[in-house]
Amino acid sequence: MSAIETKLAELGVTLPDAPAPAANYVPYVIVGDMVYVSGQISASADGLITGKLGADISVEAGADAAKACAISLLAQLKAACDGDIDRLVQVVKLVGFVNSTADFTDQPKVINGASDFMVAALGDAGRHARSAVSAASLPLDVAVEIEAIFQIK
Repeated sequence: MSAIETKLAELGVTLPDAPAPAANYVPYVIVGDMVYVSGQISASADGLITGKLGADISVEAGADAAKACAISLLAQLKAACDGDIDRLVQVVKLVGFVNSTADFTDQPKVINGASDFMVAALGDAGRHARSAVSAASLPLDVAVEIEAIFQIK
């Protein structure tokens, strides 16, 4: 088991198989030492995590949805690294989209679910630049979608 997967196991997380794309795109693109991962939607073993922040799900539930996206992002990274996730050098950037009402303003607190998880799982390599923005709706009514840029060796 890799060092990163050992740390994930300590956190109670096992990376799933990387989710397949839902439309006409690829799950990731590698350019030099950078991996650009397509947006991962909030889903768990029980299915999609849906709802609109500010209407029918709490900030805490939204943060959990963002963490689920982060787990999928790491699963895609592992696939991009041919199974060797320890090739990760740095999480460079996360871009988070929050399905929220027009008056909801806690998008950063929601996306913290992903950011906090990356740092807990990866230490300093998990620290990253970030955007957290509102969306009037997201595909399949998911609560959160996050894309990422990673540096690998």
